[in-house]
Amino acid sequence: MGEWTVTDLPDFLAGTRPSADRDSDWSQVHAVVVGLGGSGFAAADALLEFGAAVTVLDDGESTTLTERRTLVETLGGTVRLGPGSTARLPGDTHLVVPYPGLNPTHPLLAEAAAQGIPIWGEPELAWRLSGGKDRPRPAWLGVTGTNGKTTTVQMLHAMMEAAGLRSALVGNIGRPVMETVLDREPHDVVVVELSSFQLHWSNSMALHSAAVLNLHPDHLEWYAAFDDPIAAYAADKALIYERVTHACVYNVAESATEDMVAEADVTEGARAIGFTLGTPGLSMIGVVDDLIVDRAFVEQRQTSALELASLGDVRPHAPHNVANALAAAALARSFGVPATAVRDGLRQVELGGHRIAEVANHAGITWIDDSKATNPHAAQNSLLAHEHVVWVAGGQAKGVTFDDLVVRVKDGLRAAVLIGIDREIVADALRRHAPEVPVRVIDSAETGAMDVMDRVVAAAAEFAEPGDAVLLAPGCASLDMWPGYGARGDDFAAAVRRHLEGDLG
Repeated sequence: MGEWTVTDLPDFLAGTRPSADRDSDWSQVHAVVVGLGGSGFAAADALLEFGAAVTVLDDGESTTLTERRTLVETLGGTVRLGPGSTARLPGDTHLVVPYPGLNPTHPLLAEAAAQGIPIWGEPELAWRLSGGKDRPRPAWLGVTGTNGKTTTVQMLHAMMEAAGLRSALVGNIGRPVMETVLDREPHDVVVVELSSFQLHWSNSMALHSAAVLNLHPDHLEWYAAFDDPIAAYAADKALIYERVTHACVYNVAESATEDMVAEADVTEGARAIGFTLGTPGLSMIGVVDDLIVDRAFVEQRQTSALELASLGDVRPHAPHNVANALAAAALARSFGVPATAVRDGLRQVELGGHRIAEVANHAGITWIDDSKATNPHAAQNSLLAHEHVVWVAGGQAKGVTFDDLVVRVKDGLRAAVLIGIDREIVADALRRHAPEVPVRVIDSAETGAMDVMDRVVAAAAEFAEPGDAVLLAPGCASLDMWPGYGARGDDFAAAVRRHLEGDLG
């Protein structure tokens, strides 16, 4: 094929601001998709639909991957599976689409960057392919932040549907954004949850409105190669505000999110909208008495506010979940959704499991599954919602520490039961800052996940007193022992039920 250089890029992919969209001649493009998970499969499917040559690389081997390889190859793509498949780029690559968790220091991505080959995440590719002459791009409403993203987009999507709009709920929540590009019926609005990984590989998205819910250290192992991992993580989160056309929604309680808005290169006319658990100022949505009120999207906001919903419409009712509802309401109102749809959406939304979900209440002890709390800040929110807690924690710490968390919550800790590969990181923080709190460490080296949870529940029951909550809020990821946080939460709930039924003696 001869020596290939970056000058062979098609014109619409070249330059610092490529012009690629769905009307471009994708038959000129050889796209390399890294990873054959959900987003990778969707990206390959769409690129093949638009006429691109597609090669998919994945170092894994499984029945699911084999089935997806067959589908991609049936559509005309090439797939390489197994160890070493992502070691090198094919020589004629024009575009690389990595799976979200692929570290930017990976040799394949470093090779692409060195050659000037565009690297786009699946949401960026979806943005490109959703715009064209024959099918105008729907408005995108985006949410990011360390915690609360999934809950907020679920609330927002419910508000959109309550207003009678055709809404797609996509992104980091599970359904790839790319699937909206191939949906037969167009959407009025796309509600998209965006992780820092996805935003890292985005460079042209111009959302209608966007929110950063909060900002706390997380995923620092992914950013370890950066000079300042925390700053790099924050910078990726801030990318959601770039080119926003209508509203940049920020958290009044976290000045870092407002600073992001001030520093963003937004479209002229875009507004900064705050959300607060307190009384809202101008251009804010907040709380007055037991009501969620709008002082941002009303004509007389200098002197009046519009009631959107009551706090009783937010379930589960915890401060950080009310904050999620406020952010969702701000985004919905930026799109012109009426107040009644905000209220009805909150009443109708069915949130995913494992978010401060009550498993049982017996003998005055409440057992709660918040397995979704996969970083210290999320765990802190759960812990502070209860007066006295037996805390179940541990797993994969992802490069973060627990010192600040323990300092904040130690007065409410009855005891801690620790599990997982990084349990000693949590134990060390407790020893340093809360030495009076009893700690039970469950060694999982020789037992399965289910047996671990039986032992966790038995230990927690020994510590718990009437009025306490036994709270699974691990502050850590789950993949050291479970396929995901959902499986971890399911095992916890099952162990609680067995304990209360007397199976554990």
